[in-house]
Amino acid sequence: MNYKIDFSESPLIFHIDVNSAFLSWTAVDLLKKNKNNIDLRTIPSAIGGDVNSRHGIISARSIPAKKYNIQSGEAVVNAMQKCPSLVVVPTNFKLYRHYSKLFIDTLLLYTPNVQQASIDEAYCDFSDLYETYKDLKYKSYTFPLSLAHEIKDSIFSKYGFTVNVGISTNKLLAKMASDFTKPNRVHTLFKDEIPTKMWPLPINELHGCGKSTSMKLTSLGIKTIGDAAQTDLNILCSVLGDKHGKYIYYSSNGINTSTVSSKKRIAKSYSSERTMPSNLTADNYDSDITAIIDILSTNISKRMIKDNAFASTIGITLKTNNFKTHTTQTSLVSSTNDCNTIKSIALSLITNELLGENGIFMNGESIRLVGIFASNLDNGEYRQLSLFDKF
Repeated sequence: MNYKIDFSESPLIFHIDVNSAFLSWTAVDLLKKNKNNIDLRTIPSAIGGDVNSRHGIISARSIPAKKYNIQSGEAVVNAMQKCPSLVVVPTNFKLYRHYSKLFIDTLLLYTPNVQQASIDEAYCDFSDLYETYKDLKYKSYTFPLSLAHEIKDSIFSKYGFTVNVGISTNKLLAKMASDFTKPNRVHTLFKDEIPTKMWPLPINELHGCGKSTSMKLTSLGIKTIGDAAQTDLNILCSVLGDKHGKYIYYSSNGINTSTVSSKKRIAKSYSSERTMPSNLTADNYDSDITAIIDILSTNISKRMIKDNAFASTIGITLKTNNFKTHTTQTSLVSSTNDCNTIKSIALSLITNELLGENGIFMNGESIRLVGIFASNLDNGEYRQLSLFDKF
């Protein structure tokens, strides 16, 4: 295919997205353990919750499950009503992190310019690698399709899961392209393809256009991305505000200036949370809370130490059985990343919030989620050292 682009001078960005990541990675792992296991991707199946207790929500579902209108984010009990034969597998974040690393490591074999956008997607910048790949032929494809298909097929042959690859000259269009027909596909979305490939799409499919924004635009007759692209910028700004109005206008016209950054993003805070296997109550508080706080504090502390980050604020988040969220925090005289310090402060805050005067347990409520966060970060320059720290 011939494109009206000189790739020796033009930016070239890939967006690579794992298809149904959690479910795919689980299916691959089960098949790896026993090749006679049924492939979860071929039957109505989902990740999340517990099929026996019917607690929890669906975090991922197979293509056959989508035919039953099972949605990500819906309760397991509702999904089971739609499809009684639905196979539900619990989440396994250790497994997901393992396959995510394999995924990113594979991309780094092709370019050092990889920006991981989430656990299952990344941007790759090939703008400076034209001379390296310009003559690459793969199957019947020439550059850049040859490179995209080689990456896609390499991931599948090595690890058994599929990806979509979107190709364009900026991150927005590459992301839009990767969301076209799935799974295991390569799509392009260059400037001259915007009118035919992107503009006919509903406005809610524009990356970065949230539900409330799309509803507001639809109510004004702006139903497609093309409608937004052809709407006067001043009108969009008057309806959505200056920032959002400009974003919708420029994005719907395929204009995006953000760059692929392979540098690790500096964290503004660190947090860790767990949904309890069974609700935390006054009866099981003493036996269960210490282990939960230990896990959460250790998680936060290890990440902060790795990044040489210190926090001067430690806080906790509690979500009740009625889905009410309670948050409280405390400021420290000296910033810390010490696990025992974080643990001690978190335990004190949680105990007071649950068992103190007018505490949550006193009102007859239970806790379904516990979280700890550390914020107001520094790299240690404002930290007050103790006598022992100095020596």
